Amino acid sequence: MKRHQNILLIVAVILLGVLPLWIVEKPAAGPDGESAEIFAGADDKARNLIGEIDPDYQPWFAPLIEPASGEIASMLFALQAALGAGFIGYYLGAARTREKMRQENKKLQELKEVGARQNRTKEQLIRAD
Repeated sequence: MKRHQNILLIVAVILLGVLPLWIVEKPAAGPDGESAEIFAGADDKARNLIGEIDPDYQPWFAPLIEPASGEIASMLFALQAALGAGFIGYYLGAARTREKMRQENKKLQELKEVGARQNRTKEQLIRAD
């Protein structure tokens, strides 16, 4: 049962990521005649603004891989954000668990020391009799 539940959850997450790319329709062209991007980000706006300010500007480097569309670029950005959040969540959980284990080990060590002191006291009382 648990295995089927995990598989269903994974399929649901994949569908939630992919379905919006197929369902959302592309908007009509703007007043300038160019088609509007649904998932256009700040990078494109910044590039266009820099082009308006300084038409002779040359970028310092070119991207290694250019996504096929803005939707794919947006999906990759969201995937990057999700992976980053996952790593941060894992680190915080591991750090919290590690600290909890240290505290439990410290308490256990203190209890062992108290028990050892009590045993020494009992031995001293037995020897005294």
